Amino acid sequence: MHADEDFEQLYRDVIPSVVSLYVGRRAPGVGAGSGFVYDDRHVVTNEHVVGNVEEVELRFADGSWAVGEVVGTDAYTDLAVVAVDGLPESATPLPVAPENPLPGRPVAALGNPLGLDGSITAGIVSGANRSMPTSGGFSIPDVVQTDAPINPGNSGGPLVAVYVDGDEADDDGAPSQRYEVVGVNRAKQGDNIGFAVSPTIVNRIVPSLVSAGRYPHSYLRARMLDVTPAVAEANGLDDPRGVLVVEVTEGPRDGDALRGCRDRRTVRGQRVPIGGDVVVGIGDGEVRSHEELMRYLITETRPDEPVDIEVIREGSPETLTVVLDERPPVESKQRRGRRRKRRRGERDGGDGRGGVDIPVR
Repeated sequence: MHADEDFEQLYRDVIPSVVSLYVGRRAPGVGAGSGFVYDDRHVVTNEHVVGNVEEVELRFADGSWAVGEVVGTDAYTDLAVVAVDGLPESATPLPVAPENPLPGRPVAALGNPLGLDGSITAGIVSGANRSMPTSGGFSIPDVVQTDAPINPGNSGGPLVAVYVDGDEADDDGAPSQRYEVVGVNRAKQGDNIGFAVSPTIVNRIVPSLVSAGRYPHSYLRARMLDVTPAVAEANGLDDPRGVLVVEVTEGPRDGDALRGCRDRRTVRGQRVPIGGDVVVGIGDGEVRSHEELMRYLITETRPDEPVDIEVIREGSPETLTVVLDERPPVESKQRRGRRRKRRRGERDGGDGRGGVDIPVR
């Protein structure tokens, strides 16, 4: 940690814009999470915090409460937007960084861990451009990794970077500080490892959630696999780079089509798919991994648009022009869980009400 950062000052400046969210406080499945003020009417949080509810209760640092309407959700990036009328005057919007932070940047995670309103933990950015698997069977690309402790209840709160300007000073003569949201806290994955949705993704997704309530994701209709040394050897490739197209779901689309694998071959005890296209580039960017491909699709493309894809097909380079589909919607974990609870309640003759502890998300 740099000696110049003043985290007491960061807390004083930022905490008025951090929100505790409570979902269904009088019903089964009650949950608590965090969020932050995005603009003069909206709060950003995680999709898994709000689930499929239409309203949430919000508590601000000054002790005031409000009821907000969930106006947009996106399960593929685990982001959600809540509209709130009459935000407290002190709850000013937090700026989202224009690009992802570099490893080593000092950061603080603020929120409502374990139901403890107004908490702060500090650390650094441990890594960027990570890929984080979800319970829905897909991964969120471009995720920020941090060693700032993130616990249940921190979900949806801001990961804030602090920048010190040694050439400017505040009224007390201390170096001036500014802050940017460099992630939306999502989950803890082990000791000293936490993850947050990156600002690049937030800047792409949230404006669409505010204006339209959803974000249309581009879709290649393909299941893919990173080209490891074993995959490269099985497919006769010179280098282990790119993404192998394992399977393609057919669809009525203009333009060229990717080709999936036709067989498997055993390499060093592994059964490896063979014969499919190997994606090595998309648009004007190189594709070295599935992470890079997914990041490009989210941040640079739209459904129904054509995109040039460079592939290795049967040992030769080709450029395909593929028209992108829209990725089908995904059902949230909370929605699936509540449906199962309703079914159990019907079988058990329950009325769906009862006292429960507040789980944090």
